[in-house]
Amino acid sequence: MTIRAAEPSDVPEILALIRDLAAHQGEPDAVRNAGPRLQSVLFGEAPKAFAHVVEADSAGGPDGPHRLAGIAIWFLTYSTWTGDHGIHLEDLYVRPEHRGAGYGKALLARLASECVAQGWSRLEWSVLDTNSGAVGFYESMGASFLDEWRTCRLDGDALAEVAGGTA
Repeated sequence: MTIRAAEPSDVPEILALIRDLAAHQGEPDAVRNAGPRLQSVLFGEAPKAFAHVVEADSAGGPDGPHRLAGIAIWFLTYSTWTGDHGIHLEDLYVRPEHRGAGYGKALLARLASECVAQGWSRLEWSVLDTNSGAVGFYESMGASFLDEWRTCRLDGDALAEVAGGTA
């Protein structure tokens, strides 16, 4: 297994993994992202998100050969209380045929190492409470669950309404 920072040539397969994740979460038609947009976000002049990938020791599976077994897509956060950055893990996904081989754990370990090396204080992410496999996996890694915090989101019409037409 090889864990590395994503490269521009990975964009098509990263996008395919994002679509696989959406399908896995029951939202196969929800992905509106496209290659040029993802390319710009990850590798443009001022990247706003970052990705690490895991290459499997052997490629392949029911859908044919794949170079990448999984992805971790993340961005920086900032804590006013600690005064430093952290990582928010947006997506962690390992292809089903590669699960149980330590790829997810290796991706998390790589991001944790990035935090430690940079002096950042947190690695955070969200998980659907109905995804019992992921919840168990994260618990086994020692993750704590912040049950007293709830994720909030403004999008669509509500976002436009709060923006008051100034966007």
